[in-house]
Amino acid sequence: MDQELPGGARLIVGVDESPAARWALAWAIGAARLRRMALVAVHVSRAPVHPFPEALPVQHAIRAGEEARCTEVVEGVFEDVAGGVPDDITTVVVARVGDPGYHLVDLAREGDLLVLGRGRRGLLSRVFLPSTSMYCARHARTTVVIVQPPTPPDDPEMSGERARRFWTRRHT
Repeated sequence: MDQELPGGARLIVGVDESPAARWALAWAIGAARLRRMALVAVHVSRAPVHPFPEALPVQHAIRAGEEARCTEVVEGVFEDVAGGVPDDITTVVVARVGDPGYHLVDLAREGDLLVLGRGRRGLLSRVFLPSTSMYCARHARTTVVIVQPPTPPDDPEMSGERARRFWTRRHT
């Protein structure tokens, strides 16, 4: 459901079903209202895409199905975060298939604000799935805001001193 993207400065937010993306969307809605910017909500599906889509006739159907699913994901997250798409700001939903970092950086231009959520990931996830937020921070031509969900009160983070002692202590 790629709509015509608005002109002028835009606030582009990456949306998926993670808690970090929900916090990023909530922050982006508030910032779009405050700065009177258009909000572009982007969901990129990592579905495998054949390098030569014309070679596989079924590839077009897969892409269309994934883009429709992307739109449903964005609308569902908007419903959870704000009770639906806000009426008081210009909002555009963009659905893409491929690498999220590449598409987000490609959509963002100078003068835009790119907002991403960054959750806590395990070691295997970090090794096998590159960080979209770090890719965007390195390659975007615009300001990047990375939103982390707050730490729950019953799960305090390890202090810097305690973490250093843990990693430097010899385990024998």
